[in-house]
Amino acid sequence: MPTFTVVPVEDGEDSSSAGATGGSKPVSLSKIFGEGDDDGNLQEPQSGDGQSESSPFLTPDSDGEHYYEGKNMALFEEEMDSNPMVSSFLNKLANYTNLTQGVREHEEAEDGVRRMTVMVPLMGTFIGVYLPCMQNILGVILFLRLTWIVGTAGILGSFAIVSMCCICTLLTAISMSAIATNGVVPAGGSYYMISRSLGPEFGGAVGLCFYLGTTFAGSLYILGIIEILLTYIIPTATLFEEDAAMLNNMRVYGTCCLVLMALVVFVGVKYVNKLALVFLACVILSIMATYAGVIKTIIEPPEFNVCLLGNRSLKNEKFDTCAKTEVVKNLTVTTELWSLFCDSKYSNTTCDEYFTLNNLTEIQAIPGLLSGVIKDNLWGHYDPAGVFIEKENQHSAPAAETPQNIYKPYLFNDITTYFTLLVGIYFPSVTGIMAGSNRSGDLKDAQKSIPIGTIMAILTTSFIYISFVVLFGACIEGVVLRDKFGYSVKKIPVIGILAWPSPWVIVIGSFFSCCGAGLQSLTGAPRLLQAIARDGIIPFLQVFGHGKANGEPTWALLLTVGICEIGILIASVDNVAPILSMFFLMCYLFVNLACAVQTLLGTPNWRPRFKFYHWSLSFLGMSLCLSLMFICSWYYALVAIVIAGCIYKYIEYKGAVKEWGDGIRGLSLNAARYALIRLEEAPPHTKNWRPQLMVLCKMNSDLLVKHPRLLSLTTQLKAGKGLTIVCSVLDGTYMTRANDAKTALQNLKTAMAVEKTKGFSHVVVSSNLRNAFSLLIQSAGLGGMKHNAVLMAWPADWKLALGSLARRNFIETVRETTSANQAMLVAKNIDRFPSNQERLKDGNIDVWWIVHDGGLLMLLPFLLKQHKVWKKCTMRIFTVAQMDDNSIQMKKDLQMFLYQLRLDAEVEVVEMHDSDISAFTYEKTLMMEQRSQMLKQMHLSRTEREREIQSITDVSRGSIKRKKQSAVHAPPLNIMCIPEEEMLPV
Repeated sequence: MPTFTVVPVEDGEDSSSAGATGGSKPVSLSKIFGEGDDDGNLQEPQSGDGQSESSPFLTPDSDGEHYYEGKNMALFEEEMDSNPMVSSFLNKLANYTNLTQGVREHEEAEDGVRRMTVMVPLMGTFIGVYLPCMQNILGVILFLRLTWIVGTAGILGSFAIVSMCCICTLLTAISMSAIATNGVVPAGGSYYMISRSLGPEFGGAVGLCFYLGTTFAGSLYILGIIEILLTYIIPTATLFEEDAAMLNNMRVYGTCCLVLMALVVFVGVKYVNKLALVFLACVILSIMATYAGVIKTIIEPPEFNVCLLGNRSLKNEKFDTCAKTEVVKNLTVTTELWSLFCDSKYSNTTCDEYFTLNNLTEIQAIPGLLSGVIKDNLWGHYDPAGVFIEKENQHSAPAAETPQNIYKPYLFNDITTYFTLLVGIYFPSVTGIMAGSNRSGDLKDAQKSIPIGTIMAILTTSFIYISFVVLFGACIEGVVLRDKFGYSVKKIPVIGILAWPSPWVIVIGSFFSCCGAGLQSLTGAPRLLQAIARDGIIPFLQVFGHGKANGEPTWALLLTVGICEIGILIASVDNVAPILSMFFLMCYLFVNLACAVQTLLGTPNWRPRFKFYHWSLSFLGMSLCLSLMFICSWYYALVAIVIAGCIYKYIEYKGAVKEWGDGIRGLSLNAARYALIRLEEAPPHTKNWRPQLMVLCKMNSDLLVKHPRLLSLTTQLKAGKGLTIVCSVLDGTYMTRANDAKTALQNLKTAMAVEKTKGFSHVVVSSNLRNAFSLLIQSAGLGGMKHNAVLMAWPADWKLALGSLARRNFIETVRETTSANQAMLVAKNIDRFPSNQERLKDGNIDVWWIVHDGGLLMLLPFLLKQHKVWKKCTMRIFTVAQMDDNSIQMKKDLQMFLYQLRLDAEVEVVEMHDSDISAFTYEKTLMMEQRSQMLKQMHLSRTEREREIQSITDVSRGSIKRKKQSAVHAPPLNIMCIPEEEMLPV
């Protein structure tokens, strides 16, 4: 009994039923077996015209009898994939498009009919990835500049240029394939990949660079169109006849072409989409014609000759005969070439000296593949601008140079040539590798098609470029290769004279190829900008996220046209090419970086289906991209880096609220873990010490910060440096107050943002506030990043009877801080402290210097003065002296000590009687003898210290005697009203 395999209809994009339904997206099973379908018939989804039909088959159109025409009626799924019908393949080829994802969806709505679902044909690897990448990579540089690059750099130099650029894009494609197969890449392509891998800052910066590169690519293609049009197709259409005014012709016609293309894109790309296959066919036919021409040179080289005067190549557009004289009806007459170098057509007239001394020679422009000319074209010929294009090993009699030579039909170098310039000009010819990843939603199996299609397209185009480099050098004469515009061969493109059967195949093919690429740039760039604007990471670009009712990015198109006009005003393919090379190279650099970071982090979400990647390849590609940027043009590279850096800092400054789980966050986590482990290995050195604050904030009944100025003081004291932990404790249990804790934490973060306090926030709930404060002091922080100082406000109601608990909590907190060997900062009257917006134009910061503070009292006013609020205040140091102390010497010693500490402060010595100084204050005050001894040990020489030791000892003994006799034990001023049993023990 025969068995049958039923091919299910699924929602997944890899369902093979798409091939059996004419390439449409599969219908959902929930729609087929919908609720309420009592009669057992399958209900068709609503079509664009609103008609529906009940049928036992999944038919996309209402004409049931023609449904099976052209359909692949395979019973087995594997048979349908391996043996598609020719008609099905031709149908897909007829529907070929080179537009990015999302364009057709916008076009579907232009007829004013609202469709619930837009049915987009799913494409395979060949149609969906390989051909679009091929069409994007093979472009204007191949047809207009590759022969000139081979002639200038030589075969070996050109091979090095092509190899570097192709290896760069191949490594980038490997990284891109890994990222693209780690999930679906929607409209935005490389921007989406980088932003979701490296974060919104990198994504926005590189996304805009890629947008600028795509826009300038449109300028490059339009300039290529105008160059082909005015040089080869309609040379008589120039508005300005002088050679120097050719740039103005490019500007005028380029602007007109840009406006025309923008109108076409605005009206609807669906009309251009119908010509996508024509544009692709032009590229393929041009390449095939070139290979056919190379084969033909073996049999019969083409009849194109070049005229040389001495060893100088001549433009032959104004003469036909390469001779000084010719015989006409048995009479020797001068030729048209004679008139170009002599004053008249007569033989006895005055002629140019070089023309007189040298003979005219006619050589074959294309000697052929077997001629051996490859030996002459191995090495490069780099020359400055204005130098004659000359043939080596050709005899030439020297002559004096004259200014009139520029009016003679000589061929000159129009620009100064060097290796790095050629790299910048060539690199745009290998861009376009993102064409497959930009349309992943339109692919039948994106995770299979993108890697295979992109890498195969790069390998194919690399083979084409490298083979063309070798074949051009082996078939074409060197002086012809260096002829950029084909002036020496009747103004025919050099690659055109090699092509078979006619040069017009190359001219027409390159013209339509540039038209298609230019239209695609003007179509893709606005949508890329729209994708960036709709993400909302760059506020000033949000207006470009809007457009027509069907989603067409109208405003983004206008900006794209404006930027594209800048490139057209440059009016030179050679000058625009390095600009877009910078932006594309920067984009590729960050694609490699994204893959390397994700691979090294090894995040659980990093599971690309493409397995042939490694972080070392990504780093190699990243290094090669960076090297090529500076090889092409170091100043353009710096400009591109500055632009990207400014955009990055702008997004960071505005605050990118997007959270995409990017790799930079994971990298920061790994770096933080490594740094914390290193910090814990050794205690911090004294030179690196700074107050690492834990701020104890109190919340009011509304769960708001009771003293916001405490956060202001923290900001002024820290200025974003070091560690800041802002904590608060709520009374109760976490089970009952979990929501209050979250609300308080959010309010605390808001208050920190308002006061610009950079740090961490934490809210805990405890039934015992004293235990909570104790645990925070002991356990806050992580590893080596722990606080060393506690900042809190003075209890406001400590004098009242109800404030007894507050007093006890405060004192216990002080004791806990002391036990933890941490500094304690208590801000009294904190609500009167200046805010961050105030500017103190005068005033003093008074410091009463106390013993055993470790220099903290000196450091705090210095840190405060670094902030703009306290910048203009004066720092004053007060110290206490007894009546029999030498106050003048004490002041001098203290001033010297401050000078050694590099602190600017005024010194005041306050003399007090013994009876006015409490025992606590006396013990905590730095005596003159102790300071003098310390200073002299630090700054005096050994001899001076020995000389002073006796006097220091005598004075110290006298001080000790006086201290023993002192019987005054008054409490300190700051805690006079605190009960005696709650005072800290001395």
